[in-house]
Amino acid sequence: MAGITDQPFRRLCCQLGAGLAVSEMLSANPKVWNTDKSRLRMVHSSEAGVRSVQIAGSDPAELAHAAQFNAENGAQIIDINMGCPAKKVNKKLAGSALLKEPSLVEAIVKSVVDAVDIPVTLKIRTGWCENTRNGVEIAQIAERNGIQSLAVHGRTRSDFYKGNAEYDTIKAIKQSISIPVVANGDIDSAHKAEQVLDYTGADAVMIGRAAQGRPWIFREINHYLSTGHLMDSPSLMEQRDILLSHVRELHSFYGDFMGVRIARKHVSWYLQVHDEEKAFRSKFNALESCEEQLSALKLYFDNLIN
Repeated sequence: MAGITDQPFRRLCCQLGAGLAVSEMLSANPKVWNTDKSRLRMVHSSEAGVRSVQIAGSDPAELAHAAQFNAENGAQIIDINMGCPAKKVNKKLAGSALLKEPSLVEAIVKSVVDAVDIPVTLKIRTGWCENTRNGVEIAQIAERNGIQSLAVHGRTRSDFYKGNAEYDTIKAIKQSISIPVVANGDIDSAHKAEQVLDYTGADAVMIGRAAQGRPWIFREINHYLSTGHLMDSPSLMEQRDILLSHVRELHSFYGDFMGVRIARKHVSWYLQVHDEEKAFRSKFNALESCEEQLSALKLYFDNLIN
């Protein structure tokens, strides 16, 4: 979710019911920390809720240093990424590529846990491929070396995001360790969240892609799990207000030039249901100023509402 779960989006998700929002993935390599992208990702002030910062890399010492740096800059949880399937990450033996190296997983976890006085959590996939699905082994290594909570995406690295997530491995992991387990993968509704929790025995669910353009999914899930009743979808007026607020936050956080460009993808996700022909989105993506974007969105929703 790098490039998506920035601070404005995390804040919005927490306002709409997310219990914890994890930062975008940060490289443990200090050589890249001076880029504009990394500097923005290292802003931990003004966060909503608990500040969980995700780091990625393959060198235990570098990851320990990155954990210390972010803890000193306001992180309250360090989350280690061993789930990212991206080729550019995996070719450096980071992300889900680490699942092929249990001994390195252990060295990394030990190094990071020993480096900071705040909780360390871990995000993994079920394994590298179908023939090496070693999620249970990795989970036991994590628990043995001080990881406080484990999030598991129900696919192998070879699956990327294709096909359907499987929950048997998550269930087996939950049965094999005593620390909290968070189930992730294809959870796109309140009913699906309940089904996954019941089947796996997981302690919580993690929502990723399903929140893109629908950040109110968190309150819908919370409401259903606590009452057994489905929550009404937000009205068009509320959707408009949420979207306008989100776009304003993006403009403010990134500045006029980048804010306008980053807003385009978020607006596209919000409007998938309303603008199936993509006519408005095509025009919106040609707008070059904050004022034009906000005015166009107001007019678009006024027409929908009326």
